[in-house]
Amino acid sequence: MKRGFFTIMSAQFFSSLADNALFVAAVQLLRTSHAPEWQQAALVPMFALFYVVLAPFVGAFADSMPKGRVMLISNFIKVGGCLFMLFGTHPLLAYAIVGLGAAAYSPAKYGILTELLPASQLVKANGWIEGLTIGSIILGVLLGGQLVGRHISQHLLAIDIPGINTGINNPAEAAIAVLIFVYLLAAWFNTHIPLTGVLMRPMPKRLLTLLPDFWTCNARLWRDKLGQISLAATTLIWGVAGNLRFIVLAWAAAALGYSVTQASALQGVVAIGMAAGAVVASMRMRLEDGPRVITLGIVMGLLIIGLIFITNVWVAAPFLILLGALGGFLVVPMNALLQHRGHNLMGAGRSIAVQNFNEQACILVLGALYSLSTGLGLPTFAAITGFGLVIAGFMWLIRRWHARNLALHHEEVDRLLAIARDDKAHG
Repeated sequence: MKRGFFTIMSAQFFSSLADNALFVAAVQLLRTSHAPEWQQAALVPMFALFYVVLAPFVGAFADSMPKGRVMLISNFIKVGGCLFMLFGTHPLLAYAIVGLGAAAYSPAKYGILTELLPASQLVKANGWIEGLTIGSIILGVLLGGQLVGRHISQHLLAIDIPGINTGINNPAEAAIAVLIFVYLLAAWFNTHIPLTGVLMRPMPKRLLTLLPDFWTCNARLWRDKLGQISLAATTLIWGVAGNLRFIVLAWAAAALGYSVTQASALQGVVAIGMAAGAVVASMRMRLEDGPRVITLGIVMGLLIIGLIFITNVWVAAPFLILLGALGGFLVVPMNALLQHRGHNLMGAGRSIAVQNFNEQACILVLGALYSLSTGLGLPTFAAITGFGLVIAGFMWLIRRWHARNLALHHEEVDRLLAIARDDKAHG
């Protein structure tokens, strides 16, 4: 790998570390204020909101300047969201601002890979960056859980700055204050990301002209035979992964009676499995192998339903590792295939923006459905069962869709070969 790749990895690690720790702190902040459970579940779709709303614009923004600078600006937006959360803005709204920074960050983070590396290294690069991202998820949820825990928070709250009233009065607020400095560390790494020499595409003077361009790119990727299958699969996989963060917290509280600090460790267990699956996929899978792993998505949905039968942490831990491993193994080859097709069809930034739009729209819809079900009084176990059935059902449809396209492709090839044989027979 080129040297600049490791600087990108470092920046991504600390930004993702803070994102995941902040989620735990935000859940704790809502619980401290006795907010209803649906608001806690709504943190996931609120984070995804700007990914969907600004999808037509963030890809072009990422392509308009060096991607290291885009990542730097995005991290400062995340810092702004943390400050809003500290100084009285409702956590759901403040967390949406952090999501705005993440929405701008993502096209640059993934788009720079296709600018810096050849196609032959994309699967390996995705394995590294997904593995590192998942490592940051593990450490992030553990960090967030420990920061809001009694032992560390009492030391943080004891810190006194003479002459300044910080207004930080509970463990969740103390955790958020610490995470601001983690975002600033990620921003420092952003300043050291090298220029790739790729020609920038200026933002148009009339931003609304980006809307038809975005929908054209979206339609182009959905029409492409390889693009559509990888986009459908990654959309659903990330929809699951995004909402699994809160589902594990809710399940641990209902099945095991765990606090946020204890349940955050189980989130880390899922991420360990994802990291292992991502690493194995990066070593064993090739770019063209992606569509072969779709069946594992059906298994993921059924495993989510299996959570409701587990009431022992020693059974839960290996079960959650397996669940995470399936997701990690699925997402690496699919991501690489999607990035490769998108880069060839429309450019790195725009293709990642299309990918993010679809994936985050799935997170938003699935998260909104889960929040609505809990808001209407559906028990946690019933909501988890419905979630798992939806995932398994849609993965089965994607598998059928791919099989049908493959059969049509083979029929077309056979037809062309028959025409060629007839032409040869008749001279």
